[in-house]
Amino acid sequence: QLFESELMPTTWQTFPIEFRGGLVSNLSPLQQGINKVGSATILQNYEPAREGGYRKILGYTKFSSTAVTGSGAILGVKLLNAGEIITARSNGTDTEYYIGTGTTWTSLGAAADLGGRISSEEFNFGNIHKVAFVDGVNYPAVYNDTTNTLSFLTGAPAEVHGAKYIKAFKNHIFYAKGTMLSFSAPYNEADFTVAAGAGVVDIGHTITGLAVFRDILVVFARNKVLQLVGNTIADFNLQPITEDIGCVSGDTIQEIGGDIMYLAPDGLRLLSATDRNDDFALEIASAPIEKDARIVTDSSTTYSSMVIRGKAQYRLFAYISSDSASNHRGLLATKFSDQGSSRIEWATLRGIKVYSVDSKYSESGESVYFGNDDGYIYTMDNGSSFDGANIESVYESPYMPITDPQLRKTLYRMTLYVTPTGNFNIQCGIKYDFNRINNTPVIQPPVFSIVSTGGGVPIYGTPGLVWGSFNYGGELDRVYSNHLIGSGKTFAIRFDDKTTNPSHTLDAAIIEFMPLDRQ
Repeated sequence: QLFESELMPTTWQTFPIEFRGGLVSNLSPLQQGINKVGSATILQNYEPAREGGYRKILGYTKFSSTAVTGSGAILGVKLLNAGEIITARSNGTDTEYYIGTGTTWTSLGAAADLGGRISSEEFNFGNIHKVAFVDGVNYPAVYNDTTNTLSFLTGAPAEVHGAKYIKAFKNHIFYAKGTMLSFSAPYNEADFTVAAGAGVVDIGHTITGLAVFRDILVVFARNKVLQLVGNTIADFNLQPITEDIGCVSGDTIQEIGGDIMYLAPDGLRLLSATDRNDDFALEIASAPIEKDARIVTDSSTTYSSMVIRGKAQYRLFAYISSDSASNHRGLLATKFSDQGSSRIEWATLRGIKVYSVDSKYSESGESVYFGNDDGYIYTMDNGSSFDGANIESVYESPYMPITDPQLRKTLYRMTLYVTPTGNFNIQCGIKYDFNRINNTPVIQPPVFSIVSTGGGVPIYGTPGLVWGSFNYGGELDRVYSNHLIGSGKTFAIRFDDKTTNPSHTLDAAIIEFMPLDRQ
């Protein structure tokens, strides 16, 4: 005679979940659970990784323990070389520029007036590395990396004085102010004489941003997008890309994976070249997360953005001066395809307050630096905390029916596959049948912990560690099996990590269950 306990395991079935697809908020809950298993209804401070799975984001640390002199927000951050930054802040009456290498800050000089947030552009004419800065109020400032000096183009015409955006294109420097697009003479950012090859174009609409894309200069206005083609004043030609919709903020424009991402009135869009000559596709990349995107973009009118090229990742931050860093929100997009929005996976960010930011890829690797209004410059995507504060990472799946959404199932075990980089402690919760309050027959099980196990791997710098008492280089386990309780017609999984533990990646999970009868 066989007992029920001996028969039961043979009737168990398995349901695999591959963590992929990113955040989705434009589908009904059950539809998402059927068609996008492994996607997320909440994906906060987890990034869809190019290698697969969802990886807890890295944190940020202070670049220097010394605050930049002055008051108010950090108006600009520009990474010159590895570990060398130019920044700017109000000194009370005007904008003062500083340079630093991680210790103290040295003044480079001040503008005549207090300007707004700074836009910068690197260029190299005649084998001299320079960076030009504009702030919407003052004359452009130019830093010479050879002489380590900053000068202001006080001889610039009225169309350039107070320029807000700047780009190097075809050996000219282009300045945007209001509706005017001015460009310098070739190979000379300070020469604005027409006879030398400089010029100015009135596009008829207020310019909201500039971007160089392949062989064209893209000029954004709020309700249109134009392209400047040609090489010199003799053949420069302004042509429309679209006259239906434009860009809300030039500080959201970034090139990622062969496309231009920018914030339009209806969401984040991609400007992509098509197979046809001189043709472009304009897709709403943020359509799958429309509700989450609106929460971020509607919370402020001040944005900043950057890319992490090694991760094919775009990040957008909304800034609110009165809010603490812990309340600040942002969006994260990882691009999995060469062009177009079909393979973009999204997540949300929380706890990073950014007013100005810059990223740069060099031989020594990729670096990202940002500032807000506390006076410090921070290194982003670094460390396992937000300057000592916990990183609150959350993944929550859609409610999945496994098979028949009207058939009750009992869950018995979950095997979680994780790629750790150090010790972790994840809180896991299983929710049944949409967690309805009036669904009294369903008892929601308690949250349980998934704690790293394995070769006793110590984390360097952990308080209490004694040198010589631990073995470094051991491996943590990657597979964790946990018993589950409860039953329902649909279920969702939630993982929380609100610690300063190192990053880990959620790879996949296997649910073992037994189908029951209908109720």
